[in-house]
Amino acid sequence: YLRRGVVERKTADGATLIELDEAQAREQIELLGRCGVEGVAICLLNAYVDDAHEQRLRELVREILGDEVEVSLSATTSPLAKEYERASTTVIDVVMKLLFSDYAGQLHTELGGLGFTGQLNFADCAANLLPWQEALERPFRILFAGPAAGTVSSGHLGAAIGRRDILCADVGGTSTDVSIIVDGAPFVQNTFEIEHDLIINALSTEVSSVGAGGGSLVTVSSSGGILVGPGSAGAEPGPACYGRGGTQPTVTDAALLIGILDPAGFAGGEFELDVEASRRAFESLDTPVPFEERVRTAYRLAVAHMAEEILNVAVRHGVDIRDFSLMAYGAAGGMLLPAALDLLPLKEVVIPPHPGLFSAIGLLSADQVYYEAESAYVVFGPDTAAGIDEVYARMEERLRSRLGQAAEGLPVRRSFDGRLVGQSWETPFVQLPPGPITAESIADVVAGFHDSYELRNGNRFDAFPVEGVTYRVELVVPSEKVSYEPAPEVPPFPAVPEGTTTLRHLTAEPIEAEWFSRSALAVGATVTGPAVIREELSTTFVAAGQTATAGRCGELIITSRSDA
Repeated sequence: YLRRGVVERKTADGATLIELDEAQAREQIELLGRCGVEGVAICLLNAYVDDAHEQRLRELVREILGDEVEVSLSATTSPLAKEYERASTTVIDVVMKLLFSDYAGQLHTELGGLGFTGQLNFADCAANLLPWQEALERPFRILFAGPAAGTVSSGHLGAAIGRRDILCADVGGTSTDVSIIVDGAPFVQNTFEIEHDLIINALSTEVSSVGAGGGSLVTVSSSGGILVGPGSAGAEPGPACYGRGGTQPTVTDAALLIGILDPAGFAGGEFELDVEASRRAFESLDTPVPFEERVRTAYRLAVAHMAEEILNVAVRHGVDIRDFSLMAYGAAGGMLLPAALDLLPLKEVVIPPHPGLFSAIGLLSADQVYYEAESAYVVFGPDTAAGIDEVYARMEERLRSRLGQAAEGLPVRRSFDGRLVGQSWETPFVQLPPGPITAESIADVVAGFHDSYELRNGNRFDAFPVEGVTYRVELVVPSEKVSYEPAPEVPPFPAVPEGTTTLRHLTAEPIEAEWFSRSALAVGATVTGPAVIREELSTTFVAAGQTATAGRCGELIITSRSDA
């Protein structure tokens, strides 16, 4: 459609020039104004190489529609090759401007009014911090920060407790977000989908989601069987037991009926859960399945869905799941995921301190990062090394000019997204070795690509030439991080329970279980399942045949007993 707004003509030497027909462009922009649009995304095919036409279109939008209409250009939002992804990113960017601009400005003003004198930051999709003004220049980068923050938090705690190979699972109300850390580092992608074909060009921690969480709805299939998810009760009305108008049963209702949740102590005692409402919700299901089986199946299906996605992530990366710890967080992580030890041969399940706040804690373990990126298809070799080095030097100079004196002495990270010649997809975020890129050092760059390719895909093809696609420079502003100070190690000893509770529906007969207050568990204290460990914002269920041990950094480490 945009081709109708340009004119092609030949020069004397036969070259083709494309000129914007401003009369037609004005006509289309005026039509947008009559439609009452609030934001305009502009993406032209080759603007990542030359953005002159996009810049002129923005001038026309400002002239005709006024400054109150938000505008995003693909050349400044995501100056990368592949126009569909660039267009999608630009559309999302302008929508994010409409949603966040007023909110961020109001938040900054009101925090100042409360006496806050620090730096207001937003986190991007790789859990790097950005000053709020910087973030709003390209707000598409902050769309999916929460799951990435959980991965960073897992790596930070993992380093403190000596775990470098971790599967991370953030269990919320609607979904479980799964990521992986190998040898202390998460996998980072250069694009991701927020839903089918809605793609964002942004550095992001690789996260997979499954529609199973504490608020997942329990429904009935056409054949009368029990289903869990992907539908969710959400925050409003929430599970039936919340008493906010929800009538459909959820996984949380199942946990309450089982006896894992304490109706009087939920959310630090803020409100009491309605056991009878949960019972009515499960009784209302149109199925011949007996009541006890409905509750038991709902709980076990939720765990099975999560375990399946955890296994899928491990298989995709070609790792042996037996070597990995599962970091289970989110308010519902401890309630559900220890049961995954019965389904997966994991080494252990780790419940971090404050699991409901664990992702937020990850943002206290992140640095401020400023970056620039450019795209160009270049086969790496001695004859192209100088040109590649020039691209990096140009981007670094732009970053340092933007930051001024604040950039002095900051560490620089350089990376690229590359591919084997002939491939249609890239291996993202390949780190460059230090020093200039020369005809002599380009071989080390190529070897680094093959190493990264092998780590991600399990094989390597050294004989194939490497083609660079996107080049990236980052300036890192180190920040003060949350610290875990390990307590002295002590021999394990049995914890003293604070009471007992009855667990129903998990087995044919009710069983008695002990319950413990997490705050009272000293380092080395062990809890033998079946047991419930309670804290203000979360509950951990230790199943029969499992043992939980209080670790040196406040974590709970849950293992299956070999004699169970």
